Amino acid sequence: MNKIVLAYSGGLDTSVILRWLKEEYQCPVVAFAADVGQKEDWDQIREKGMATGAEKVVISDLKEEFVRDYVFPAFRANAIYEGSYLLGTSLARPIIAKEQVRIAEKEGADAVSHGATGKGNDQVRFELGYLGLNPKLTIIAPWRIWDLNSRTKLVAYAEKHGIPIPVTKENPYSSDENLLHISFEGGILEDPWNEPEERMFKLSVSQEKAPDKPTYIEMEFQKGNPVAIDGESLSPATLLARLNKLGGENGIGRLDMVENRFVGMKSRGVYETPGGTILRVAHRDLETITLDREVMKIRDSLIPRYSEIIYNGFWFSPEMELLQKTMDMSQERVNGVVRLKLYKGNCIPVGRKSDQSLYQESFATFEEDDVYTQADAGGFIRLNALRMTMRALCKK
Repeated sequence: MNKIVLAYSGGLDTSVILRWLKEEYQCPVVAFAADVGQKEDWDQIREKGMATGAEKVVISDLKEEFVRDYVFPAFRANAIYEGSYLLGTSLARPIIAKEQVRIAEKEGADAVSHGATGKGNDQVRFELGYLGLNPKLTIIAPWRIWDLNSRTKLVAYAEKHGIPIPVTKENPYSSDENLLHISFEGGILEDPWNEPEERMFKLSVSQEKAPDKPTYIEMEFQKGNPVAIDGESLSPATLLARLNKLGGENGIGRLDMVENRFVGMKSRGVYETPGGTILRVAHRDLETITLDREVMKIRDSLIPRYSEIIYNGFWFSPEMELLQKTMDMSQERVNGVVRLKLYKGNCIPVGRKSDQSLYQESFATFEEDDVYTQADAGGFIRLNALRMTMRALCKK
């Protein structure tokens, strides 16, 4: 190897990997950290990376790009995996892989590395990203080739090489955080019968502790993207952060599920996605007055496949390009405002309006009208019943 770029978080795993790569391959290692909205002490991460042996530590602020080019496109499509998961981790991986490849090309590196284990989805997502963007880069996945296969061995290696280990109470959970969500796995959650501990949650209060008074907000959309809250125009990252705060304060966005990993096993995960939950509810509600019925049917039929593509790591695939263009075409008329009631874990649409609304009160009214001839319905019903009528006659 000439030079390696490592996806680096500053935690135990990637700190050990950083030193291991340098010793194993006898070449410079660039530590790359992606800021996608997680709460970190970036100065400390930079210092630790340099102290652990990195030639350089690159910290990229990707928050706006992450929300604008990854989260919003997925929510324009109402992406949801297995009916529940809003793809918080899945959506962050392609932008991290893309930036890592960019840095490798800029720094003259010929290899990239990551800290994902051989059991999970992230190894697939990162490496499909690398291969889809620059297949000439060599991929190094330490967890699949080294013998440091336990926390005890990692700690021993860190102590031997003088790598600082935080002196804090061990967190029993494996977690991933970004502007869209935070996830929790492992610990007591490995038994799907165990209820998550309340102290685990970071972004939201429990429904029991949420305010007794509802919060009302109005969200404005343009071509399927949220652009303002209560009349205030906000950047993508700022808007999602605002929704996270509003949702978290009202106990919105918690999810406990067992999902099917791409690698074949089932996995129990607990998620907090307060802003994303509000966003998806509001977006779908606005579509009820702006999206044509048959277009909605076709688009909805594609959501499971689209979501699976993201979950499995094929963001940079040709099928993703095709589906994204289809999803975005459906959003041309999704413009307007939705009023929402946030209350004790619930996000309830209570009003919607649009200058391009397909809902016309003059047609839908139960009062007298002159735009719809009710007698026409008889022929419509008989024609639609013709095949059932023939079937019934054949049974006589």
